[in-house]
Amino acid sequence: MASIMTSHTDSGGAEKPQDSANNLQGLSTEGANEASQGFDTKSALDIARIINHEDSKVAGAVKRALPEIALVMDAVARSLRDGGRLIYIGAGSSGRIAALDASECPPSYSTAPQQVQYIMAGGPKALASAVEVNEDSEELGQRDIARRRPTRKDIVVGLSASGRTPYVVAAVAYARARGAVTAAVTCNLNTPLSAVADITVVAEVGPEVVSGSTRMKASTAQKMILNMITTGAMTRLGYVYENLMVNVHMQNSKLVERGINMLMRACKIDRETAVGTIKSAGRSVPVALVMLKAKVDKPEAVRRLAKSDGNVRLAIEDTTLEL
Repeated sequence: MASIMTSHTDSGGAEKPQDSANNLQGLSTEGANEASQGFDTKSALDIARIINHEDSKVAGAVKRALPEIALVMDAVARSLRDGGRLIYIGAGSSGRIAALDASECPPSYSTAPQQVQYIMAGGPKALASAVEVNEDSEELGQRDIARRRPTRKDIVVGLSASGRTPYVVAAVAYARARGAVTAAVTCNLNTPLSAVADITVVAEVGPEVVSGSTRMKASTAQKMILNMITTGAMTRLGYVYENLMVNVHMQNSKLVERGINMLMRACKIDRETAVGTIKSAGRSVPVALVMLKAKVDKPEAVRRLAKSDGNVRLAIEDTTLEL
């Protein structure tokens, strides 16, 4: 299930989280899971079966939020197209999921590091060592997002399984007050985080196998959602051609080989032609693809890609480009 919020806060601070740090009663992610009663008495195989059965519910929960995921996807594409940024903010497992998604965009789509960023409660050291006390601080949330100076061009996405992490709520509220588009990714309905976000994506995964262990189903849902958001946004920007990751940053032998194979598949050419074209294209798959598909030389392919803002299909097919 998902919801869209349209009201703005009146100041740069977050709403008071209504005992968000302590009042966990009523949160579906904190409930008792009947399927895992007596969990500590089970065999290893039974434990695996129970976890697997509960995990099978995650895709359905995410499916119910697809309309709002699509809204965030398009908002991210607009922000990046207009020179803005996608900034994730989270704490604990949610923050680590955000960091993973942000860090994988440059090698996958050749985005600049500043285009997709993450803010983690407790800083980078919290990625490997728990610094969970920071998530209770509204002041730290506001401070950390303020350092990024969010503007109307940006989209700030707050992640919190409970939907009531003070650090995240305060940061999202601050960003919204500065004009940024804001979104929330959570696993509970009607939370303080949804109250301060323009778009709220709720994946109701229900109680965890180990009560309150939201690194399990809740984090899996968040990972799936962020995969969709950035993959969809990059595709909308034209960094995917057909279903090929043509904007891949070829920095190692595996990625070079992937680029060669993509050209062979997309253009139905032999390996020797693909290797030669990639070399003449300056090791750029998009340039090589435009050269081959549009039958143009490298300077022309580069001009087409510049005119289309890097959209490979438009660079190949759009005859209205002012070249």
